[in-house]
Amino acid sequence: MTAGFAWSTPRHLLAPVLNRSTVMRNEIGKARRALFVIAVTFFGALASSSAQTRPQPQIKPPPSTSGEPSTSQTIIVATDQDYRIGPRDVIEVRIEDANELSGTYQVNADGTFLMPYLKRITARDKTPEELSSFIADGLRGRYLKDPQVLVGVKQYYSRTFFIQGAVQRPGIYQMEGHPSLLILINVAGGLADNHGSTAFIIREVKSMKTGSSGEASRTTQRASPIVATEPRQAAGSSEEGLPEYTLKTVNISGLYKGRFDQNTYVEPGDIVNIPRADVFFVAGEVKAPGSFSLSEGTTLRQAIALSQGPTLNAKVGNGVIFRQDQTTGKRLEISVDIGAVMKGKKEDVPIMANDIVIVPNSMAKTVGNAILKALGMSTVQRGVIPF
Repeated sequence: MTAGFAWSTPRHLLAPVLNRSTVMRNEIGKARRALFVIAVTFFGALASSSAQTRPQPQIKPPPSTSGEPSTSQTIIVATDQDYRIGPRDVIEVRIEDANELSGTYQVNADGTFLMPYLKRITARDKTPEELSSFIADGLRGRYLKDPQVLVGVKQYYSRTFFIQGAVQRPGIYQMEGHPSLLILINVAGGLADNHGSTAFIIREVKSMKTGSSGEASRTTQRASPIVATEPRQAAGSSEEGLPEYTLKTVNISGLYKGRFDQNTYVEPGDIVNIPRADVFFVAGEVKAPGSFSLSEGTTLRQAIALSQGPTLNAKVGNGVIFRQDQTTGKRLEISVDIGAVMKGKKEDVPIMANDIVIVPNSMAKTVGNAILKALGMSTVQRGVIPF
C-alpha cells in the first residue's frame, strides 16, 4: 500500500507571487474605473449634442371655433363709421336652427340678393348688423320663434379704390367709410420722390337707376374747389352704352403745403392717377448738364443753379431755350441772356415741361482758357497775357 503525501509550498516562496497578483488586480480595477468615467462622459456629451440638434416641437394655436362668418380679406377700416354693404359684395348669412336658409350670397348690382323663404332682400347701404336685424324680423313668428341671425362680409367689392402713378405702393385698395384723396395717397405709402404736382381723378358717371326696391341710386356730389370736366365717353368710341367719365384735377403740391381746400373725397371705383414729375433739360457749357425734375414755379435762374452754373467757356449772353408749343406742336426757339438773368438785370424766365436750355460755347473764351492752361496761371499773374 502506497502512502499519500500532501505537498505544500513554503510561505516565503509564495509571498512574491501573491504581491504581484494583488498589484495587478489593483491596476486592472483602476483601468476599469477610468474607462467607465470616459464612457459616461462621452455618451453624456453625445446625448447633449443630440438634444441641441433635435428639432423642437412647434406649438400651434388651436383652430378657431368661433361661429362668426370668415372675414379673411384685408380691408382698411374707418374708425368713425361702420361698413355698409354695397353691390358685388359677398356676404355670409348664418341662421341658428335654420341651416337650410344659411349660406353665402353675392349682392347684385341693384343692391339686392335672393334668399330662400324671404325672397329678394335689399342689402345696399345696410351695415351687417342692420341686415341681421332685418332678416331676423322677417323670420320671427312665421319661420322661427326667436331667430338668431349673423351676417358677415366675406369679400369687399363695393369699396374698391384705384391709385396709380408716382406713389410708393400703387394698386387696388379696399377701404371702409368715405376716404379723402389725402387719406388714399397715404394708404398707398405716400408720394414717390418723382411725383408731379397734379393728381387726376377719373370717375365714372352713374346715371339715375331705379332698382327693384324702388330706390334711386346716384353719385353723391359735393361742393369742391377742384377743377372738373364735363362727362364724356372714351375717345373714338361710337358704341352705345359705354360708361361716361369725368376728370378732376387736384394740385397735390399745394395740398401737401397746407392748402387743404385742394383735398377732395374719392368715391368707390375712382381711378386716381398721379403722373411722374415733368422734366426739363440743361445742356452745353454748364458744370452738371442733364435732366431735372420740374417743380411748380421753376425759373431759368433755378435751372442754371441746378446744373451748378456755367463753365468758364460759356457764352452766357447767347442762351437758347427750345420749347414745344402745346397747341401747335411746333418747336419754338427762345433767345435768353443767361448772364443778365443771373445778375438780376433781366426778368427771370419760367421753365416749362420738356424745355431744353442750351448754354453755348464761346470760341474766344475757349481759346483763352486753352492758352491759360498751356502757360499756367503764374504767367497771367506776372501780366504777360492780359485777360
